[in-house]
Amino acid sequence: MTRRLQDIGLSVKRLQARHHRTVNAELAALDISLVQWDALRHVDQNPEASLHDLAQLTFQTDQSFGALAGRMIERGLLERVPGPGRALRHRLTDRGRELREAGSVIVDRVLAQSFSALSKQELAEFDALLLRLLDS
Repeated sequence: MTRRLQDIGLSVKRLQARHHRTVNAELAALDISLVQWDALRHVDQNPEASLHDLAQLTFQTDQSFGALAGRMIERGLLERVPGPGRALRHRLTDRGRELREAGSVIVDRVLAQSFSALSKQELAEFDALLLRLLDS
């Protein structure tokens, strides 16, 4: 039986929502959310990124990411450093790095459990299909 495209799209969204709920619940032990952990991850992986670039990477508006970054600076997770010209860049503090690393363990564990029904080959095929859809 062939499923409707709307149903397939809804399944993708449900899987994503399950990941978000579960990861958020697990990250609560670190006193951070998935959105905060994702910001830490992207700041760490993209040290020269502008606020605008970081907003795009985290699926936020510039204003939303700026507000998030401000709150994370207040908590001692990020710091602002001078960039080229008048630009400011963000960098993880030691505490921010600790939380990014601890959060990565949690995210990896949740995703491993979520995808455990797939064999290694099926997971590789799923990844290849997703990448093909994203590239089209």
